[in-house]
Parts: sequence; C-alpha cells; structure tokens
Amino acid sequence: MSRALPLPWLLWGRPSVKVLVTAGVFVTILWNFKFFLNPSKGSREDSKHVQPLVVLVWEWPSKQVPNVSGDVCRELYSITGCQLTTERQLLHQADVVVFPHVRLRPGQDRLPKERPPGQNWVWVSLESPSNSRALAGWNQTFNWVMTYRQDSDIFIPYGKLVPNPSATVNIPAKTNLVSWVISNYHRTQKRAEVYRNLSRYLHVNVYGKANNKPLCNDCLLPTTSKSRFYLAFENSIHRDYITEKLWRNSLLAGTVPVVLGPPRANYEQFVPADSFIHVDDFSSLEELATFLKTMNSTRYRQFFAWQRRFSVKLYSDWRERICTICTAYPHLPRGRLYPSLQSWFNS
Repeated sequence: MSRALPLPWLLWGRPSVKVLVTAGVFVTILWNFKFFLNPSKGSREDSKHVQPLVVLVWEWPSKQVPNVSGDVCRELYSITGCQLTTERQLLHQADVVVFPHVRLRPGQDRLPKERPPGQNWVWVSLESPSNSRALAGWNQTFNWVMTYRQDSDIFIPYGKLVPNPSATVNIPAKTNLVSWVISNYHRTQKRAEVYRNLSRYLHVNVYGKANNKPLCNDCLLPTTSKSRFYLAFENSIHRDYITEKLWRNSLLAGTVPVVLGPPRANYEQFVPADSFIHVDDFSSLEELATFLKTMNSTRYRQFFAWQRRFSVKLYSDWRERICTICTAYPHLPRGRLYPSLQSWFNS
C-alpha cells in the first residue's frame, strides 16, 4: 500500500511546475523577439564570411602578367574563396594588398596614400637579404611577410617533397660526372671560389650565360640529368635560402645535388639527409672530389632512395604562391606592423 504524500507538498509542488513552464515560454518569446527586432546581424556575419577574400597584387612580381580573371585559385589550385586582381581601382575593396620587393622603389613608388580599416599589406620576396636592397625604406609599412623563410607569416618555398607512395626510383642515364648552370658569375662569391678550387681536382661541365652556353627552358633538365652530380651552389648563404638549384636542377632532373648554402641541418629540414652531399661534409675540396670520382654504383643509387616515397613539387607560378595567402589568412596575426623589415630579414 503506497504512502500518501503530505498535503502541503502537493500544494507547493504543483505551482512550481506551472512557474517553470511559464518561465520557459517567456524566455523563448524574448529570444525570438530579439531576432525579430535585429534580424540582419547574423546574416551580415554569414554574408561576410562567404564573400571571397580579395587579394590585390599592386604590381605583378614577374615581368609577364598572367591572366588572373575568374576564379583562378579554385580552377588551378583548388583554393576556394579567393579572388586575385591587379586592378588598383579595387583598392578599397581589397582585404589584402601584395607588394613584391622587386617592384618597390623607395622614393619613387606610388603606394596607396591610405589604408582602409582592416586591410593588410604583404611584403613578398624570394631573394636573399644579400640581394635585397633598400629594406630600411619600408619600416612600419607591412603587416605580413611572405618569403622562402620558414618563419615568414606566409611561407613560400621554391619547392618541396610531397608524399608519393607509388613512386619508383628513376635514375636517368649518365654521360658525365659533374655539371653546373650559372648565369651570374662573380669572382667574389663563395660559390665561385669553391668552383675554382674544386675544378682543380675534377672536370665540371659548366653551362649558362656566364660560360656562353645558355640553356633554353626545355633544355635545362635533359642537360643536367646526364650528370651524376650537380653543383647546387646558392648565390649567397642564408637560413632557409634553398632555391630551384636544388629542387629543379638537381632533384627533379634525377641527379645528386652537391650543395653549398646554409648548414646541413637546415637542408635536412627540407629533404632527407641521404639525398644530397654538402660541401661542408668534407675537410677539403680535394677530399670531396675524390669522393665523387670514386663512388660506386651501389652507393650512388642510395642517394635516390627518397624517390620511393616522394616526388618533387616546384613552385614556379606566382598565381599559386599568391593564392596561398587565402589559405593562410584565417590564422595570420591582425593589427601588427613590422617595425624594421631589415632587422627581421637579416636576423
């Protein structure tokens, strides 16, 4: 037999349920009334979110300006929500404005006289500090930097290795030992000094304008691929400054790069340790020359083990590089200016 509840509990409990229900209905009415009075707030934020990011390139980095009309980022590189333009009249609509250093001329360039609220300016360079002039003229100007340096706001390497499980080892037929393609030869450069001393101990096939043997674009890879080794010597030595000399002229061509640039540990952040030879691995250039000349085929093939897992991806189209701004945009810092571009780049 169930026990009867005290009458006072019944009298107190029933009104509580009614109060709770009434309160819930009242809160719901207030919530809906709020959006009735201000229906566009949420829709404005959603609209702003779905609008494509407008990236204005103030002046194109290369002499030849490609077609950037339409949705090129999506069509070419599967990057959505990104609109590239070179039309300066769209300045006030642009979310980001890109300024390549090769096109900046301090005291002469007509940069925008005003920056719309929320607009960010990007300084872009693929050159090393040794080949970048007048950096001091751009203090307190740029929000973000876009370079080959890994610590850039937007990192744009010359190339990279991408996973490719189905790749196989492919070593082109070799007809000579060492080659080098050089357009601008300056005796004072480190690479020129190393070449002169190395060539005392072995023969180097030298191509390019500097040796009056220029190679057409389609001739470069077939030429360097015939060499067992390629001198991937950078024009200056700086952190992360690893250019197409490694990616295109060596690895993509199917030859073993002999590198001169930043320390070995820096190269190993980009490519496997057993995929290249560093000049600094040897106590002398004579020792390096002996190593190259006496290498057997088994040891040589070991330098291509990376091909079983990776393929080379080159970044050669400026449209692809600039489209990556849209990918990085949500994660970039806001409201910051580089106080000294020169100090950062030379660090």
